[in-house]
Amino acid sequence: MSNSLVQAQFGAHAANYVASAAHAAGESLDHLRDWMAARRPNRLLDLATGGGHTALALGSACPQVLATDITFPMLLAARSFLHEHGAHATKFALHNAAQLPFSGACFDAVTCRLAAHHFAAPDQFVSESVRCLRKDGCLAVIDNVAPDNLAAAALVNAFEKLRDPSHGRHQTAAHWEAMFAAHRLRVALSQPYRKTLNFADYCMRMSVPAHTRTQLIALLLQAPAAVHSYFNPRTIDGALWFDLHEILIIGTLEE
Repeated sequence: MSNSLVQAQFGAHAANYVASAAHAAGESLDHLRDWMAARRPNRLLDLATGGGHTALALGSACPQVLATDITFPMLLAARSFLHEHGAHATKFALHNAAQLPFSGACFDAVTCRLAAHHFAAPDQFVSESVRCLRKDGCLAVIDNVAPDNLAAAALVNAFEKLRDPSHGRHQTAAHWEAMFAAHRLRVALSQPYRKTLNFADYCMRMSVPAHTRTQLIALLLQAPAAVHSYFNPRTIDGALWFDLHEILIIGTLEE
């Protein structure tokens, strides 16, 4: 996935992501905040911060937070959001998550939430994150995950890409665990979640045109059994809702 496409998509919709209830909160974010509060890292890097919700949530657990993003309008929106909520100590920088401009071993923790499925090279992102971690540091990733069934995973990713052309690929939970292990990260936590999304809100965040919404609805309702089970589409009070699956995976740097 090209950086320019990601920048175009998210630059145009930065305000929507700051205002997104689905991004502002969630069970996985609560668990990440609790985990970091117990660990209390001194210096934390939040990669692809998006609307800044993760940086805000972790600010109370970490005295030094650096929030970065590759999209300048998104970074400006995140900074405004955090300042509105009193998080003036958080610093901001424009960076690519796969090419970090930091010296080695300079952060106690690196986080990335709901962004890695846009990365062209997630393995390089993990490698760069590990390079920047101090001894006993940790990498925490929250991201959507695909089902283990390859055909079902391909359809889930096609659905996401139809809605957002900058979508790259949802990895499986097993793939995340393998990437962590390959980069000397001991998996301290690997927790799955099922999150419920309002279809209209999901489309609104990316200004999805009406004809594409019609295609997405058809994919949701007519999907093969394995994909239908993954999405679990249903109508609640006249509105269409569906699920995506998420993982919180935290790895600590081994010697």
